[in-house]
Amino acid sequence: MTKNEKQYASRGLILFQDTVLSLLGSLMAILLVRWMSDPIPGYTILLLKWLSAALIGTILGILATKSHNNIKTYISYTSAMRTSWALVIKSGVLLLAMLTGLVKLPSISYAAMALLADLIASIFFVLYLRFSLASLSRETQRVQDQVGKKTALVMGTGHAAVDLADESAASGDYDVVGFLSADPSMSGRLIGNRMVYFCCEEKDLQGIMQRLGGIDCVLFTKDPEDGFPKGGGSDKKEDSRNMAVQRDGMSFVGHVIKRSFDVSLSGLLLLVFAPVMLACALAIRKEDGGSPLYSQERIGRGGKPFMIHKFRSMRINAENGQPALYSGEGDERLTKVGKFLRQHHLDELPQLWNVFRGDMSFIGYRPERMFYIEQIMEKNPRYQYLYQIRPGVTSYATLYNGYTDTLEKMLTRLDLDLYYLRNHSVMFDVKVLWMTFLNIMTGKKF
Repeated sequence: MTKNEKQYASRGLILFQDTVLSLLGSLMAILLVRWMSDPIPGYTILLLKWLSAALIGTILGILATKSHNNIKTYISYTSAMRTSWALVIKSGVLLLAMLTGLVKLPSISYAAMALLADLIASIFFVLYLRFSLASLSRETQRVQDQVGKKTALVMGTGHAAVDLADESAASGDYDVVGFLSADPSMSGRLIGNRMVYFCCEEKDLQGIMQRLGGIDCVLFTKDPEDGFPKGGGSDKKEDSRNMAVQRDGMSFVGHVIKRSFDVSLSGLLLLVFAPVMLACALAIRKEDGGSPLYSQERIGRGGKPFMIHKFRSMRINAENGQPALYSGEGDERLTKVGKFLRQHHLDELPQLWNVFRGDMSFIGYRPERMFYIEQIMEKNPRYQYLYQIRPGVTSYATLYNGYTDTLEKMLTRLDLDLYYLRNHSVMFDVKVLWMTFLNIMTGKKF
């Protein structure tokens, strides 16, 4: 596809996106009128006329202001004003429809309320998505900048330590994640956006490394007051399969909220998607007569194995007893039904049962087979720190690293998974869910 063809495709996508969101705002407005007023005779016809006028007005407004020509994924004053004026034009078309009697509302006050609500809701929906895409674009660049950096802690909390942290981060070689202090009163405080961790002996440092998913180095200042706590570091390696499950950085309340969310939503979705899952199973069975489900051992929380369930998307005995990674939509092992399931992520639906059982969570890190974990551990043994949390159906790493079909991508994914571990919280999970939704909305494959 040429550059011009890509630009036309992007403009078409933005035109479609803004039109759908504008109509969503119009729908909210007319539903508000219905909710506020007495029963309206012929309301269904009124609804269709209102949305038809809104559709015509939106397309005319976008074409007149050329707001769809802004194909960049960030918002600017010019693009915001163009989009706002396009929606004002839509409001003008709606007003004209009411003045000519094509759309009749119960009273002038309800008509004014509908127009105002329509304009506000439409601007909110359209511009909010643009703002979210801008945030997603900046976040993508920030994540790309972080991958490959050395994770570091700075010893001390004085001016020299803060300057060293800033200088090290600015150099591009280090991701400075916090400070170490032997003063208990400093524990838990923030200096800028970096946490202070109490550390006066080796076991404290080991606990901090567990919490942060390991570190590459501790940076020291020339200030003698910022001395390293007694005990130093440790080169001791732990058996990842037998490592005890330890508490990560999320609070107890956060864990309760997350698990409650996982159980309630997975249970609800299992009921809602039961007909879809039945249809998928029948389609797989009809194509080649094999089992619809594919189960495979993965390693989860605490280094314990569990069976992950998916709809089978490849031919029977696709691996022939030898582990092999999925190589994309061109993988010759995919069946016709399986390719469709993969493209629309329907093959992941059985994992709702894994979430409900507690093997997995909706947000976490993608679980791997021990065959590949051993290869990853040879390059970066910090994979073991991920065993503190449940693996997930989706992950922070998936947003930026996509499907991992090479060891190099697996190592990059590990860096992102460890970043997720360091920032593990309910709000961070909400952020990942929202960004996943945005990626699906914009058609990103992962």
